[in-house]
Amino acid sequence: MSTQTASGRVAGGIGNYVDERTGAAGAMRYGLKKVFPDHWSFMLGEVAMYSLIVLLLTGTFLTFWFIPSAGHVVYDGSYVPLKGIGMSEAYKSTLDISFDIRAGLIIRQIHHWSALLFVAAIACHMFRVFFTGAFRKPREINWVIGMVLALLALVEGFAGYSLPDDLLSGTGLSFARGMILSIPIVGSYVSSFVFGGPYPGEALIPRLYTVHVLLIPALLVGLFTVHIMLVALQKHTQYPGPGRTNKNVVGFPVMPVYAAKAGGFFFIVFGVTTLLAAIAQINPIWAYGPYNPSPVTAGSQPDWYMGWLEGAIRLLPGWLEFQVFGWTFSFNIAIGGLILPGIVTTVAIAYPFLEAWVTGDKREHHLLDRPRNAPTRTALGAMAISFYLLLWAGGGNDIIATHFKLSINDITNFLRIAVFVIPPLVFLVAKRICLGLQRRDRDLVLHGVETGRVVRLPHGEFFEVHAPLDEHARWELVQHDTHRPLPVEDGVDENGVRRPGHRAQAIRAKLSNFWFEDRVEAVTPAELAAAHAHGGHDAIEAHDEHRAAIEGSPVGSGADTHA
Repeated sequence: MSTQTASGRVAGGIGNYVDERTGAAGAMRYGLKKVFPDHWSFMLGEVAMYSLIVLLLTGTFLTFWFIPSAGHVVYDGSYVPLKGIGMSEAYKSTLDISFDIRAGLIIRQIHHWSALLFVAAIACHMFRVFFTGAFRKPREINWVIGMVLALLALVEGFAGYSLPDDLLSGTGLSFARGMILSIPIVGSYVSSFVFGGPYPGEALIPRLYTVHVLLIPALLVGLFTVHIMLVALQKHTQYPGPGRTNKNVVGFPVMPVYAAKAGGFFFIVFGVTTLLAAIAQINPIWAYGPYNPSPVTAGSQPDWYMGWLEGAIRLLPGWLEFQVFGWTFSFNIAIGGLILPGIVTTVAIAYPFLEAWVTGDKREHHLLDRPRNAPTRTALGAMAISFYLLLWAGGGNDIIATHFKLSINDITNFLRIAVFVIPPLVFLVAKRICLGLQRRDRDLVLHGVETGRVVRLPHGEFFEVHAPLDEHARWELVQHDTHRPLPVEDGVDENGVRRPGHRAQAIRAKLSNFWFEDRVEAVTPAELAAAHAHGGHDAIEAHDEHRAAIEGSPVGSGADTHA
């Protein structure tokens, strides 16, 4: 007991010493009392954060033995099939990690699986934020940070799997070089700068290594820190529910509940990633051999998150490459590899500001939308996902052709048409589904839940009894805002003078009409009262009183029939 008391005194003294010089106690007290809501979808962001931690830990291990050099050596390690083969030091050191370093292979595979999970978790988290409207004021900056994090994750993943200098990663670098060369006029100069001279050169691997282990990780950690600080300062969003408003957060404090749950969830993520690495082989570089610029293996595929870029390029026709005044313009590559990603990224970053401008909504939002209550936004997100999946399928058109014994030309031509036809159809279907779900919610609020009990009144009328929703369930279905299209104002005033800014307002009105023309109004208190007064509830109550009064009388005066 005395030992514990002495230890406590020492810890308290150290804490007091630090607090007197840094004032950290107040910040710690604020942080540990911070309340976070509880919902399974919030774990998507946590999966991304924990995957990043696993990546940093395993990446540090790998840096002890990886040699970022394109210098030529002859392999004489443990993997017999490659003995005596010339290769780069980067490839040889990766083989050594896989076969000669204790636990090297499992750490390599944990690192690769964590990278895939990291990108997937960020993508799912961003879609959750989009579909629930969590990007609205005051979180527009955090949305932009999330988009930058997603882009950095893509570049970091590509740089990471390009480092081993095997045939597959070299093919990916050759693909990237083609995109760089497609930049009009200056492409060859940019390629020479990136690769340090003629392709492939010996400067790229050390440069990629610096970017992969220093530059981008620092940016990721810094932006993640800013992201979490903004979440703490702005309050965490929460789903509508009992006691939840835009002015409070219903959930658990960091200590002791949330910290314990978060710590346990971290080890679950680490454990699942380790299990995947142990039972599912990934990126077996020894099967591909060292990189040689001359051969390209059939069926070579990048990691899943880069597949849509490859698909966009594969689906573009070759006649988009032409020459003008001796300059070659390869728009069959530039459109899919450079222009399209730029457009997609710009639209995604700008969307919160566009929606705020269209709606004119300047309020702060801390309650999330149910996706069905924002049908146009949900349909746009579904359309974007379908567009991505079609391009992703285009990136594997050769794999689809060989596995299903189909013509690769037929697959390519089908996908060229599908990327223009299917996403609009998905938009229409998703919007109709959202509107249908809203109408169902409205019917539940007005008429209640079908009980399956059919009642016959004394005068012979039959009707089905509906059980009304409780107040909490009903509030979740009616609490959302219903936006209406903005009116189109005249372009001139009463004096015939053109109104300033009329063109921008006309565009805004048209976009508002696109967003909110099809809508289902939320149930108002007056509508709810009218439905309860007219919907047979009074008759049900009267019938129940009548049955109680005549209980024991012969059956037939007011019998129930169960449907």
